[in-house]
Amino acid sequence: MIGRIAIMGSGSWATAIAKIVLESLKNKAGSASAAGSGEELTWYMRRQDSIDEFRRLRHNPSYLTSVQFDIRRIHFTADINEAVRRADTLIFVTPSPYLKNHLRKLRVKLQDKNIITAIKGIVPDEELPVSEFFRQVYNVPDEHLAVIGGPSHAEEVALGRLTYLTIGGIDEKLTKTFADFMASSYVKTKTSADITGIEYASVLKNVYAIAAGICNGLKYGDNFQAVLMSNAVQETARFLKAVYPIERNVYDSVYLGDLLVTGYSQFSRNRVFGTMVGRGYSVKAAQIEMEMIAEGYYGTQTMKQLNRHFHVPMPILDTIYEILYQRAVPAEAIRNLTETFR
Repeated sequence: MIGRIAIMGSGSWATAIAKIVLESLKNKAGSASAAGSGEELTWYMRRQDSIDEFRRLRHNPSYLTSVQFDIRRIHFTADINEAVRRADTLIFVTPSPYLKNHLRKLRVKLQDKNIITAIKGIVPDEELPVSEFFRQVYNVPDEHLAVIGGPSHAEEVALGRLTYLTIGGIDEKLTKTFADFMASSYVKTKTSADITGIEYASVLKNVYAIAAGICNGLKYGDNFQAVLMSNAVQETARFLKAVYPIERNVYDSVYLGDLLVTGYSQFSRNRVFGTMVGRGYSVKAAQIEMEMIAEGYYGTQTMKQLNRHFHVPMPILDTIYEILYQRAVPAEAIRNLTETFR
């Protein structure tokens, strides 16, 4: 079911997943893997200079630099077609705003590949979750699609801290096989059939983390942050019920847990981005200074556009959209938002 694996992306979460995959291959794939002989993982990175530096340093030169890799076990390539040809299972971990640009160079068909998306975003201009984008645009069948969700900061995975992942997908055999493959002493896994709900919730939690950051920058205290998060989970539940009405428990870790860790953690780039905006940075200045992508910025616009079709009451989303895209004054916009909470 899994076969040969390729990591598609070069950022911090891609690096953390590569660490998990290589450890799993070593622990579960037999003596050849345990001996570290031969290339076992294909890793696609867009820039050849990044690959060259990775080979020289034996770690990602830009992200999670403390994680050392046995580069003899990795086949690096800057050619997306080579990566796809070499693999049976592709784990996509590119930022959602750049996914289409990467795939424009693709000439190899994807229908017979397993597509695992660890991208917590919506494909811009398409207004589609990533799995749905692969299904509609690249004709990947449902039984070959899965997502990785749950509270999982790359920095903590790099440190080997206890992490809980949910593998979502329609095909129970694929999700169970991949969940078992990813499991380890510090990575606990479970499965879910709610692939669409997981993807939308993972986009919304980034928006709400920006909200939490803005409120932090404005010096709202812990009391209000708790109220903000409780309203955020209610807002998430309303939207998921409208867009994909199945039985689900939004208090599961893949929904609520991911929301909480992204809203509160020091590792959350969306919270950091929001904090800067709350402290008076312009959106552009905050983006430049961070030098990393806060997916919630793009997610805010796409979710706002999507909700024009569903008309779900989403005052937090609306407020963050006004701040980020309509230049509303953060202090005034958040003050108005507080009046909607009880």
